[in-house]
Amino acid sequence: MSRLLVIDDDTELCELLSDYLKPEGFEVIPVHDGRLGLQEALSGAMEYDLIVLDIMLPGMNGFEVLQRIRSQLDTPVLMLTARDEEVDRIVGLEMGADDYLPKPFNPRELVARARAILRRTKDRQDKGAVAFTPERILLGDIDLDMGTRVVRRNGEGLELTSVEFNILEILLRAAGRVVTREQLAESVLGRPLTAYDRSVDVHLSSLRKKLGHRYGENERIKTVRGVGYIYANPSALDGEQAGE
Repeated sequence: MSRLLVIDDDTELCELLSDYLKPEGFEVIPVHDGRLGLQEALSGAMEYDLIVLDIMLPGMNGFEVLQRIRSQLDTPVLMLTARDEEVDRIVGLEMGADDYLPKPFNPRELVARARAILRRTKDRQDKGAVAFTPERILLGDIDLDMGTRVVRRNGEGLELTSVEFNILEILLRAAGRVVTREQLAESVLGRPLTAYDRSVDVHLSSLRKKLGHRYGENERIKTVRGVGYIYANPSALDGEQAGE
């Protein structure tokens, strides 16, 4: 059974989720205060598979809780946001949330999002467990180590979220070729994109800032409007420059 820490001051919602999620294989531990929720997450008394975190909380708001959690834990976090507050979703993703779900929502949608997050977390752990010789991807100034999940640019370590790391891995493997937004959503978020869903775009924007927008004279990650993204292939760029 997967254990979920739900930090939300809506007691009726927490009771509804507990009743609905238990038959689906989830144990729900509710906390109704931001500060107490943070203490529970960091206490080590229980190991949580996923943290469901609301933004509007007494004691400490969800953004502060997320920031403190991310400084010490890599436990996946699903943010709950107001349906019309796109800024909250963007900020949450940029701060390291794995995904978001706007309120009000159908409990079945929460189950689907939770399972998608847990599935890709398990896949990542399984890959690490069998990697006797950790794989590295070296491309231009980027060194991505699959074994340690560390990324370096020119030898300097970068602090990437789990989602950002996974997106970068996909883009590096496909360097010089377009990767669609739909492919990234399915591979990294574990779900199809929905209408007006900007999750992938927000993660890409944050990743660009951390990597640096340019590699030499060229844009590092190009947007192919209406399609997806392409990571510049350094060897192809060198060939183009040599032929000029």
